[in-house]
Amino acid sequence: MRTLLIAAAATVAATAAFAEPSGTLMLYTSQPNADAQQTIDAFEAKYPGVDVEFFRDGTTKVMAKLESEFVAGNPQPDVLLIADTVTMEGLEQADRLLAYAEADVSAYDPQLMDDEGHYFSTKLITTGIVYNTAAELKPTSYKDLLKPEAKGKIAIPSPLTSGAATITMATITGDPSLGWDYYEGLADQDTLAQGGNGGVYKAVAGGEKLYGFLVDFLAIRSREEGAPVEFVFPEEGVSFVTEPVAILKTAKNPEAAKAFVDFLLSPEGQELAASQGYLPAHPDVAPPAGFPARSQIKLMSFDPAKALANDTADKVRFQDIFGG
Repeated sequence: MRTLLIAAAATVAATAAFAEPSGTLMLYTSQPNADAQQTIDAFEAKYPGVDVEFFRDGTTKVMAKLESEFVAGNPQPDVLLIADTVTMEGLEQADRLLAYAEADVSAYDPQLMDDEGHYFSTKLITTGIVYNTAAELKPTSYKDLLKPEAKGKIAIPSPLTSGAATITMATITGDPSLGWDYYEGLADQDTLAQGGNGGVYKAVAGGEKLYGFLVDFLAIRSREEGAPVEFVFPEEGVSFVTEPVAILKTAKNPEAAKAFVDFLLSPEGQELAASQGYLPAHPDVAPPAGFPARSQIKLMSFDPAKALANDTADKVRFQDIFGG
């Protein structure tokens, strides 16, 4: 009898170990509403035992809500899906994230993933150069924007407003061939440096400015719809945000959270990102219409920990250069 009980217990344990995740999964995300709902619907279709609840807002507001919950000792989310790795790096340094070293990231560029598995990049949203097709100068390099023909005709988003612009600033100023000298050169060009990506797009598409820094999908989608803009992946490379996903240490449903991470990193999850118009992080998943092959896009070097450490000083320096 004792042997039978042991065997039965082992069977139950094995069944539990391989059971499908279930229960409620709380997601905090900065994805646009439509994208968030598509992501949740696809995940729930794959894991029907999981009911995903979510809170959605911009990364800054998501983090403000989460920080207030940390202070109250009652963080709600199991999993985060937000804009950038710098924010995730801050959470990792505060010991808020659960390491998921077993996640399969073998196909991915190592620089897109945390070495210890605390967060995982799910797509590539790069920033390059947008220009109005009426412009005579057709830039191929960041340095082309320092040519006399571009003076007074450039708009860039401000890192004081835009998270992607903050990443771009940290990336470009960290590049030995560009550095802070490049931003000073842009200031000498009477570059308009304010607001976010939407304002830059409107200025360039409308002809108020002819050149700018912009996130890829905004320019490429608009170009495919007939807008008078072109997007350039500069020869030096592009900066990028990656919409990373992470599991909180305080997750109430860590197994469902791990399944969510696995889904986003799987070819199926990456194909979903491509269908939403984003460049997949997985190198073998085809990009959406209008994008070059992933192998043709050069990513510039970026260190999230260094960017986090230098964030305040870099923004002060940006303000000193451009005013405001």
